[in-house]
Amino acid sequence: QVQLVESGGGLVQAGGSLRLSCVASGRTFSSLNMAWFRQAPGKEREFVVAITRFGSSTYYADSVKGRFTISRDNAKNTVYLQMNSLKPEDTAVYYCAAKPYYNNYRTNDYDYWGQGTQVTVSS
Repeated sequence: QVQLVESGGGLVQAGGSLRLSCVASGRTFSSLNMAWFRQAPGKEREFVVAITRFGSSTYYADSVKGRFTISRDNAKNTVYLQMNSLKPEDTAVYYCAAKPYYNNYRTNDYDYWGQGTQVTVSS
């Protein structure tokens, strides 16, 4: 079983930045592909970005390309989401997710989920 704990959410003005963190435990971190999803009020959860086990490949949703950056530190069992140029439409609960490395990191069928962290962008 994998436990994921997100942090770093908050309230920020449009154009500002936030960095989210997600710490994993329960399984060797470098055996996991990692991703971030988000869910806005009244909307379905949507994919944001994913990264492979050693960070060699990433995959971004078009809506965040050029503004968000995913990274990971396997020594710290942590994946990060740097969010720049934030927009009000980025307001959502952001979830960290994980799946074994041998599963396709680009598909949305992640096995483990964190509790989420709220990001609110004011206009």
